[in-house]
Order: sequence, then structure tokens, then C-alpha cells
Amino acid sequence: MKTASFLSALATVAIGLPAVAAHAQAAPTTVEPMVPAAGTVLDVTAEGRTTRVPDLATIRAGVVSQSPTAAAALTDNAQRMAKVLAALKRAGVAPRDIATSSVQLAPQYRYADNQPPVITGYQATNTVSIRFRDVAKSGTILDALVAQGANQIDGPNLSIDKPEAALDEARTDAIAQAKRRADLYAKAAGLRVSRIVSIAESGQDAGGPAQPMFMMARASMAKDSTQIAPGEKDVTVTLSVRFLLN
Repeated sequence: MKTASFLSALATVAIGLPAVAAHAQAAPTTVEPMVPAAGTVLDVTAEGRTTRVPDLATIRAGVVSQSPTAAAALTDNAQRMAKVLAALKRAGVAPRDIATSSVQLAPQYRYADNQPPVITGYQATNTVSIRFRDVAKSGTILDALVAQGANQIDGPNLSIDKPEAALDEARTDAIAQAKRRADLYAKAAGLRVSRIVSIAESGQDAGGPAQPMFMMARASMAKDSTQIAPGEKDVTVTLSVRFLLN
């Protein structure tokens, strides 16, 4: 009885095998590999570039106040910052382009040998980040801020407000650079470029702010009008392009 049951099970498996094999043959077994078997693969890294005149300036303007007491330092700081914000409003800077960066209150100490530090007063600091959408006016506004009590200026950082179109130009240039280089390699090797296998974007620089152009502490000492020269910003995109040569 057991032998008959075992033979019956084997027959069932044997009958089912052709159907499984037929199903496996009908399904696709592979896709075209990233590295084609026929031909020579060439990987090229190319940087595309274009330029734009910056149209956005960002600065950090701060007010620093010192007084014997914390309350007096904060009060003086608040009054002076109110004048700074009012000057920005008169200059036409939109509220959306003004943001508080930090507010700090710290004790000031006097140190002596073999003596514990003694608090001599307090320093209050209020800093705002300001975006200027008319770079040409940023120097004049900086001067107005200083006149109204801003005594710490950091910037301006110049950037491109909407870099998408410039980035697309840089991408187009990167493809052209990659093709030119691929043609050069193919010709040197006695081959020709058959097609592009893959394209990967490996980096971009949208012309964002770099290091501040200048930093000015105790800016109330400035006498001459501040001039801002926007110059040009490089917008770059780096692509990794794989070519098939034949």
C-alpha cells in the first residue's frame, strides 16, 4: 500500500513538471544589462556651465547692547532693533524677507588672578536675516541700517533667486561636453559612438551664496557709502554619462 502511494505521488510530480517548465520558458528571463555585451563602454564625467548676474542679496544685521543690568540691556536692544526694522520697512523690504536669526542675552565678566569671575553687566544681541531683491539698493539700505543702530553686519551673500532655467542650460552644456569628449575618445580608439546607455546627475551648484563678501563689526564707524558689485555667478551641473562605442 505504501509503495503504491509513493509511486502515485511520483507520477503526480512528473505530470506537473512539464507545465512548470513551459511556464518558466514563457516568462521573460532578463532585461538588457546596463553594460551591453557587444561593444566598448565609455564612462564620461562632464561639467556644464552657464552664468547669471545675482539678483538676491542676503545679509545678517545685528544690534548689540550692553548695560549694567539684564533688563536695561534688553530694553535698549529692543528699542534699537525697532528702529532698524522701521528703516527696513521704509526702504520697501517686504516682511517675508525679514526673519529673526537669533536673540541672545549673556553676562559680562571681569576676571582677576585667584578670584572668582565677577559679573560687570549684560550684553543683549538681536540679529535678523534680510533678503534684498534689488541688489543695487542693498548698499544704500546697509547704510540706513547702520544709521539706525545696527552695529554688526555680516554679508551680503549674493545668489540667484530662481536658478531652474540656468541649471537647465548647464545640463544641456554638460551633455554637449560629454558627447564631444566621447567622440574624441572614440576617434582616438578607431571606434564610433553608437549611443548613450545612461545619464546620471552627480552634482550641481545653483549659484547659491558662498562666503560673505565682507564682515563689518561696529559698522557705525563707517563713513563712506557702501557699494555692492554683484558680478556674475557660475551655475554648474555635473553629469556622469555612459556611452556605447562600436
